Amino acid sequence: MKVDDLKLPPDLRAEFEELVSNAVDVLPLADFADKLVRSRRENRPLRIKYGADPSAPDIHLGHSVPIRKLKQFQDHGHQVVFIIGDYTARIGDPSGKNAARPRLTKAEVDANARTYLEQIFKILDRDKTEVVYNSSWLEKMDVSATIELMSRYTVSQMLEREDFHSRFDSEVPIYIHEFIYPLLQGYDSIAVRADLELGGTDQKFNLLVGRELQRSEGQEPQCIMTMPLLVGLDGANKMSKSLGNYIGISESARDMFGKAMSIPDEIMWTYFELAAGASAAEVESLRADLESGRRHPRDLKDELARRLVTLYHDAEAARRESADFRARFSAREFPEETAERVEVALADAPTLGRLLTHLGAVKSAREAQRLTEQGGVKVFSEPEPALLGNHPQEDRAGLVRIALQPGTYRLKIGKTRFVTVTVLASDPG
Repeated sequence: MKVDDLKLPPDLRAEFEELVSNAVDVLPLADFADKLVRSRRENRPLRIKYGADPSAPDIHLGHSVPIRKLKQFQDHGHQVVFIIGDYTARIGDPSGKNAARPRLTKAEVDANARTYLEQIFKILDRDKTEVVYNSSWLEKMDVSATIELMSRYTVSQMLEREDFHSRFDSEVPIYIHEFIYPLLQGYDSIAVRADLELGGTDQKFNLLVGRELQRSEGQEPQCIMTMPLLVGLDGANKMSKSLGNYIGISESARDMFGKAMSIPDEIMWTYFELAAGASAAEVESLRADLESGRRHPRDLKDELARRLVTLYHDAEAARRESADFRARFSAREFPEETAERVEVALADAPTLGRLLTHLGAVKSAREAQRLTEQGGVKVFSEPEPALLGNHPQEDRAGLVRIALQPGTYRLKIGKTRFVTVTVLASDPG
């Protein structure tokens, strides 16, 4: 069913179209429209559920996509129920994984949960957000209640999930506790009496489980809404801290701006719309400016970076970082005053490749080789000569093997990291 086929009152159509904008799935669409109409008629806000397992301490722009959608619901007067999955995080959500997730301790989960709450209110209205912890009801479930919950789904139903099915076919172990996870997430919907649950596209199966469990409990089933997964800075994979292709919403204005400027041109439109709040009409206008030659891709990227920094810092920080970035990168200057400063013994970094490993830029010699071959390392020879003999910068493959000498080296690593390294003689005496 299409939006145009729905019989919505004129005063509700604009709200409905904004709420479903950018969503991949809204299921069932007609049911959501009915819920919205009844909500307005009964003057009863919809209860919009969103669960987040604090499996890592930081929230990045990928997480912000559904959270920004929650803010739209708040702006229209609906009740956001933000579930901190402090209990389910100890199990580990297997969604999209080809192996079991490592289990976290209660102390690790609690520490991560505290930082989550600090960060989500950079986007959500604190006074309009109901925050609950699912341990408050899941820890009270005894063995009998857990078995009763498990009896509502079959193994064959669980294997309909793509990641479980793939692991089963590949003979990769699936542990029993992983089957329990979608049921516990679904039970959360019963506990908070959700009208709609929001999540990423990788959560679709889990969200539908919640709908079925509510039905079996005698509650009106929730609708589900899935949002796109934001592609990371590598332009290929879902944004993830483990892959290092992320922009954290609590990062410094400088790091956020610099990382945003490294977003591949072909996906910056998605960032404009999903992460920076641009409307579809604005994005089309920006595309037209690029195609007509009125604006350069670098200028559009600068606008995107300024929008992101303004959202999570302020307009002055965005202006300052834009000017600083242009001075450092457009003029190809080395940022002497703001670069990292590191001292290292020659014995610990006898070659450029070993130095990159020591700095934490790579984890292995193979990664160092790949980074330099792809042009990810630049050695500045000014204002003080880098002591690399006559080896040309253009010979990227050879850089990693260059033997270092005591002295000062100025490096650009990746898109935004600048480091002044002082290499000390192994035996200063």
